[in-house]
Amino acid sequence: MGSRMTRSFMDEEIASQPECWQRAVGLADELGAELPAPGRRVAVVGCGTSRFIGESYGVLREAAGLGQTDVFAASEFPRGRQYDEVLAISRSGTTTEVLRLLETLRGHTPTTVITGVPGEIAHVADRVVDLSYSDERSVVQTRFATTTLALLRANLGEDLTGAIEQARAALDEPIAADLREADQFTFLGTGWTVGIANEAALKFREASLTWTESYPAWEYRHGPISISQPGRVTWMFGAAPEGMADDVAKTGATFVDRDIDPLADLVLAQRVAGARAADRGLDPDHPRSLTRSVVLQ
Repeated sequence: MGSRMTRSFMDEEIASQPECWQRAVGLADELGAELPAPGRRVAVVGCGTSRFIGESYGVLREAAGLGQTDVFAASEFPRGRQYDEVLAISRSGTTTEVLRLLETLRGHTPTTVITGVPGEIAHVADRVVDLSYSDERSVVQTRFATTTLALLRANLGEDLTGAIEQARAALDEPIAADLREADQFTFLGTGWTVGIANEAALKFREASLTWTESYPAWEYRHGPISISQPGRVTWMFGAAPEGMADDVAKTGATFVDRDIDPLADLVLAQRVAGARAADRGLDPDHPRSLTRSVVLQ
């Protein structure tokens, strides 16, 4: 195995997240009028990481009683369905599927986009939420996605003080050898943390080419547990279903279940993905077969 001698952009961007979230909290009230108002029927769209962040927001918004919130990959948006507004998430502002969808909705459905590069997408959206301060140089997304979710959670009225402090602690936490050396990871969540689990799995695949899977936690016993064994990890975001730890222990796999805000726990997962990339001589800033944005001809 090789190792990177220099700090990657991904490493630096992971480390900057607590400050980015703090700034997002401050923006939440200021940008409130740009984000979905209570009672509106909303669709959230994105691709890859952005869709997973949308999944978490959708569950949280509905759980708060603020209105129906459906989430789709931009390419799978149901064109015949009516919404009061569509919220798109796009770090680069250049993703083809998102641009095409927003173009078709112009003049029919109000649209808002949260982006790191406003100039690339403002011409097809009715409103733009500028998070360019959290944009990234690494192809692998970390801080833009989590800052978007921090903004949306704060806009829903959540207090992120604890999450921010826990994220700072996660940046200093030693990475255990069994996490660096495991040959497979299964990430689990319930409710809004299913999106977090999906995003963690994607980070490991992108950054370190690790075999990962992700599921709603209650689905784990319905088949996926069969691949758990010594040398593998099952990582739970949020409170685990009763008996889950015992079931994982019986397989011999390592069970990770930390009593902290799941968004802060995602910071540790990102760090593990980066460490595994370093151990394998991989560059997470330029992962295999990936580009910063998918732009189709």
